[in-house]
Amino acid sequence: MLRKSSNGVRIKAFAVVLMVTTILLTFSACQWDSSAQTKSDVHGAEDLKSATIGVQLGTTGDIYASDYKKDGAIIVEYNKGADAIQALKKSKVDCVVIDEQPAKNFVKQNADLSILDEAFAVEEYAICFAKSNTELRDKVNSALAQIKDNGTLDSIIDSYISGKDNSTYQYISQSNTVPTNGTLTVATNASFEPYEYMENGKICGIDIDVSQAIADILGMELKVTDMEFDSIITAVSSGKADMGVSGITITDERKKNIEFSTPYTAAKQVIIVRNGTSDNNAFLSVDKFKANFLDEGRWQYLAQGLLTTLQITLLAVIMGIVLGFLIAIGRVSCEKTGKYKVLNWILKTYLTIIRGTPTMIQLLIIYYVIFASSSIDKVLVAVIAFGLNSSAYIAEIVRSGIESISEGQFEAGRSLGFTYAQTMRHFILPQAIKNVLPALGNELIVLLKETSISGYIGIMDLTRGGDYIRSRTYDAFLPLIVVALIYLAIVSILSALLGKLERRLKNDDK
Repeated sequence: MLRKSSNGVRIKAFAVVLMVTTILLTFSACQWDSSAQTKSDVHGAEDLKSATIGVQLGTTGDIYASDYKKDGAIIVEYNKGADAIQALKKSKVDCVVIDEQPAKNFVKQNADLSILDEAFAVEEYAICFAKSNTELRDKVNSALAQIKDNGTLDSIIDSYISGKDNSTYQYISQSNTVPTNGTLTVATNASFEPYEYMENGKICGIDIDVSQAIADILGMELKVTDMEFDSIITAVSSGKADMGVSGITITDERKKNIEFSTPYTAAKQVIIVRNGTSDNNAFLSVDKFKANFLDEGRWQYLAQGLLTTLQITLLAVIMGIVLGFLIAIGRVSCEKTGKYKVLNWILKTYLTIIRGTPTMIQLLIIYYVIFASSSIDKVLVAVIAFGLNSSAYIAEIVRSGIESISEGQFEAGRSLGFTYAQTMRHFILPQAIKNVLPALGNELIVLLKETSISGYIGIMDLTRGGDYIRSRTYDAFLPLIVVALIYLAIVSILSALLGKLERRLKNDDK
């Protein structure tokens, strides 16, 4: 009877999930079909004073557009330019201010968008370095001068911007180039086509080819690290990267924190608006699925991201359980015996700090501050950050489980000749674990979902894999839904396994 009842509950739950999903899909479809029909009211820079402007966080477009705040403009900042474009298509913003070449790619793939003829601002791109790294800056300047003089730089830029589908020129390292001077680590944001973007699982673009040409001249091996644009300067300043190359404009404000090379190309900011036409793209279609997941093997981003997410989750939960149990036992022992007050205070302070600050802030502090001068693997940094965060919650869960066991059982164990440690290990902890197992399972599920912020330090996790796809296809719906369904499937499997374990433990008690 119990099994039938359990199956009935599962069927009802599945039906509810299916119904809610269907409603959301239907609503989203209606929104998708209707949102791109309204033409923007922005016809020039003067109209920005009363507009809602979408920008990419930390870019010069963000800086320039912010000047219109005093006139009543609303600035909406997004982590990626593709996110701002999707918001524009959904009428969440009136226009988007962004660099010209990425704008051309956005408009090329979205018939309902247009670029205004009026240039918003003119600027120059350069490579950035830490203030203390003037020696590398001078070497890079010399290499830039060399590739400018021999025509390599112009050939690289022309090959991406000429508009040809098949370029006649592609920079390739010379076969006789042997890196003997170490590694040149470059920080970039691979969602800024044609300067840097993902293709066939690799980061490519103008800036990457320029960086490779520089590395060849310097006799160094190039290593490219992808991260959020607003993290690039931080990574360079903290020593996590030797230089930042991501269409970075020279500004007086940035000069206060970093050094710049000589400019290697000129660019301009433009304004993208809705033109009032439909892009005639079906909400769901075989072509959309193919474009999102099959073209250029984009499904590999999700596969690679899923493996990384599971790896981080597994290692972090092991660390969290071990450390959490030790902290919980330490706290209970200190409070029951009245000894080691200093240790108890340290443990309570640790729990207060970890539980009182956001996980993302902890991750960034550990990566950019604690391990600022270390070459430690980013996945290991994430494991440490999430493990420490999880340990604080697990510690309180286990402590509450231990305290739920009656004091009489402690006394009974001691009266039978068991030491405090033996009583805890053989009598108290087994019962406490059974009591808190549902809460521990919930913490595992929460930890799995929290790893979605790993992309802030440049880790290719499941969520970031979906972001890569969105940055290439400009389709918000399918990548996000598929990522959500993958998380849902994993959580459902974990919940089922935990439920089975709980039932088995209860049966063992009978």
